[in-house]
Amino acid sequence: MSLCLIIDDMHPSLLPMLTSIGVEGDYQPKLTPADVPAALAARPYTGLMVRSKMRITANLLAHGPQLRYVARAGAGVDNIDEEALTAAGVALVNAPEGNRDAVGEFATGQLLALLRHSITADAEVRRGEWHREANRGDELGTKTVGLLGYGHMGRAFARRLRGFGCTVLAHDIDPAVGSDGNAELVPLTELQARAEVLSLHIPYSEANHQFVNETFLAGFQHRIWFMNTARGEVLDQVALVARLQSGQVRGAALDVLDNEKLATLTPAQQATFDYLRTAPNVVLSPHIGGWTHQSYQRINEVLVAKIAALR
Repeated sequence: MSLCLIIDDMHPSLLPMLTSIGVEGDYQPKLTPADVPAALAARPYTGLMVRSKMRITANLLAHGPQLRYVARAGAGVDNIDEEALTAAGVALVNAPEGNRDAVGEFATGQLLALLRHSITADAEVRRGEWHREANRGDELGTKTVGLLGYGHMGRAFARRLRGFGCTVLAHDIDPAVGSDGNAELVPLTELQARAEVLSLHIPYSEANHQFVNETFLAGFQHRIWFMNTARGEVLDQVALVARLQSGQVRGAALDVLDNEKLATLTPAQQATFDYLRTAPNVVLSPHIGGWTHQSYQRINEVLVAKIAALR
């Protein structure tokens, strides 16, 4: 059997699934990032499985000369140096199919909470307050929703949005991305002209760093509701806060932040976070869009099938 080193917590179904395809999983989720190079060098591993514990670099790969693949247990691969893998002849597999439904459902719920003031209304009633008119909301079915990025996550969200009868637009820079009937693919300028809701579904890369900034947001012709279930670094939070303060952004639902280690916020990050956490028209959550009991296991199924296809 070939060997795969697993350095992050995984659903317990993983090991028997790997065994079924002839892979022995060496499950060591308690390893620290500093421990991983020595562990990788200790045995002839052909596979390495990681969530977000550490960055996978050329230096780390050098400790595993027999590696044939790195498996990222999730969708995003921003902690993987893809050029280093290519140079080393190491394949990369990830599992966006495993948590796309979780993200699609979560984004739908967050948008409804935003449009219908569910979070603030709940807090008011718990305080003994009963404000019906102040919490009069908007119906999702009347809106034009713009999706920036139309990969697995954007498509999963669009499938659910269509059930509400709203208009769904999508923009993706990949010319190979085609329509699936759930969204109208449009140029970015058209999305900015028509959208009343903007939802981000693009991966993080150096090219996408703060792609959504003041200039980008200024291009929208409507006052918009804003959502980010992708990566915090694709957004300039300072620009978002400024637009929230001016009223050009009517409200925001953020599942991700530019720095999710809240104890390490810089003064500038702390200032934007303090605004966001106290704003009544902002819904926050701790990067849980794809975090369900079902996706936890489904990610294993996707990864094991892709690993089997490599062998």
